[in-house]
Amino acid sequence: MLSSLTSTEVAFVMAGLMQAVPAVLWLIGGWVLGDTQRAAVQWSLYAASSALSFVFLVAAMQAPEPLAAELLRAVGNLCGVLGLMALQRGIWLFIGRPVTRTGHLLALAAVLGASWVGLDPAGGPVRVGVNSLVQAVMALGMARDLLRYGREVLHLRWPWVLPMPLWLSAAAFAGRGLRALLAPGAVTAEMTVHSGLNVGSAFAYVVLSLSFHAMLMAMVIIRLVSDLQRLSRRDGLTGLLNRRALEEALAVQLGRSRRSGEPFCVLMLDADHFKHINDRYGHAVGDLALKHLSKLLRTHMRDVDRLARFGGEEFLVLLPGLALADALPVAERLRELVASEPLPHPDGMIRLSVSIGMAEWGGADEDASRLLVRADAALYEAKRRGRDRVASAGNDLDSAFLPV
Repeated sequence: MLSSLTSTEVAFVMAGLMQAVPAVLWLIGGWVLGDTQRAAVQWSLYAASSALSFVFLVAAMQAPEPLAAELLRAVGNLCGVLGLMALQRGIWLFIGRPVTRTGHLLALAAVLGASWVGLDPAGGPVRVGVNSLVQAVMALGMARDLLRYGREVLHLRWPWVLPMPLWLSAAAFAGRGLRALLAPGAVTAEMTVHSGLNVGSAFAYVVLSLSFHAMLMAMVIIRLVSDLQRLSRRDGLTGLLNRRALEEALAVQLGRSRRSGEPFCVLMLDADHFKHINDRYGHAVGDLALKHLSKLLRTHMRDVDRLARFGGEEFLVLLPGLALADALPVAERLRELVASEPLPHPDGMIRLSVSIGMAEWGGADEDASRLLVRADAALYEAKRRGRDRVASAGNDLDSAFLPV
């Protein structure tokens, strides 16, 4: 059967087959990667629609009647545009942008109108021109979204690399559309017969389509790596920084303070009588209490502050730029906030409280471990004094605790 096809038709068939494979792969990938499933389904539809567009274009070149050929070409062009719409919807779903229909409906109306005009062979260039320009506009819109996503969300070093295939395709679509409208005679001849230009266009489309799928795969992989990095630094229950991430932030702060002399404090907080909550209400309610505490504390942090779950019912707060006298009101506000916001429960409100130990960095000779030991000693002192209170440690571990 392939022996009866021209080189142009063979090239179109190969381009269609090339798109059929990613259509299946994206369906499988969406099933494996559940959080990208909806986007992957749209990308599968994009690849399938693109494959169908080439099937109809080959059928048009084989059609014996001019009207049938134009109708098949119009359906093929429509499949190509619908495929780009699916690609754009998938990108919107992936990056979290609201999916809008107005632009797609307008684009579809323009394509259908041009396809109607193009049923007359003399109107073929109009169909090609309008369809190509619509695709160029859609490609530019996707490129804009991906550039912003790469820069603001993924924080890529070279965010312009991500939308590069879309910029190239927009230029190709725009060039083809303008040429169809400005030189309709030449385009009509090229559309209906075998030509080296058609073969070259098919292979160029294959390269662009492969780059599209590479771009989509890159986005998925970058997000997976980003999620893994985030999960490695976050506490699974509360979503706060974990101990490792806080120790890294503390090391950075120590380096900055040793260079600049900037003061900073750490607050070590512990939920009072937490074992009693677990024993009386169960561990599920204990987990809710930890989430409740985390939410309260997080809403009262500055952007520069760092809050972590340090272990069990213990939390640690890093307060850059604050000396002990400045950090004390912060600690008291946190303590009062927890005491004033009990945890709702069917059996009645569960009152919570925290004991807080404070320590200010003692200077260039003090490392992170010694600072945390002093904060922990101050926390122990707050509990010894009756809990639900703040205690501050002096710079010398053997000295008395500072009054609060």
